[in-house]
Amino acid sequence: MRTDEQPIRLSLIAPHGKMGHAIRAAVDEDPRFAIDQDHADMLVDFSSPAALPSSLDRAIRAAVPILVGTTGLDDLASRRIEEAAESVAVLRAANTSVGVALLSDLVERAARVLGAGWDIEVVDIHHRRKADAPSGTALVLGEAAARGRDAMLEAEVGRSGTGLARKEGAIGFAALRGGTAAGDHDVLFLGPEERLVLSHRAESRMIFARGALAAARFLHGKPAGLYTMRDVIAAA
Repeated sequence: MRTDEQPIRLSLIAPHGKMGHAIRAAVDEDPRFAIDQDHADMLVDFSSPAALPSSLDRAIRAAVPILVGTTGLDDLASRRIEEAAESVAVLRAANTSVGVALLSDLVERAARVLGAGWDIEVVDIHHRRKADAPSGTALVLGEAAARGRDAMLEAEVGRSGTGLARKEGAIGFAALRGGTAAGDHDVLFLGPEERLVLSHRAESRMIFARGALAAARFLHGKPAGLYTMRDVIAAA
């Protein structure tokens, strides 16, 4: 039986991916964790949408928590995550950066204070190989803004054409792709004669890896349920 002094053993679903390598490097810096692919206390999945069903099934069979950092998930994947959360603790995070989690909280507060009279636009910049747009993080920030307005997210994505009119209450999204950018996110609040811009810049994947370890510390020992990075920073 584990004691509190023993490291939390993580099994990486995609150990040879970019995030897999980053998490291994973060674990090497932190003696509270260890990588154990065969006897894990927790699964960490930063793989692909296609791999998610297998990852969730494995977590349920082993009765261990799972951190899902995969982005580009559809409604079916979301339902599968919700179903898995009835059996084990699941933390879903489109972005595991603690800074982004705090940004999301600030965006929600700003939207609540500024009200519907301010337009909101979300811009994300990522490397040329990123397969989904808007980014999962951009959508999380848009959802935070909508929560602040006590509304459902109504997105205007990738505007193009002529004679366009911005829909009242909509939140706009623009996605830029190129180079090796790890991830830049700006949330613009555009009001009468003034603008507020809340921003985050990712300089390395290590911020996501260290944030994943913070999420794993939070998730370890939690009962079945669905958690987010908002829960992680709230418990800090």
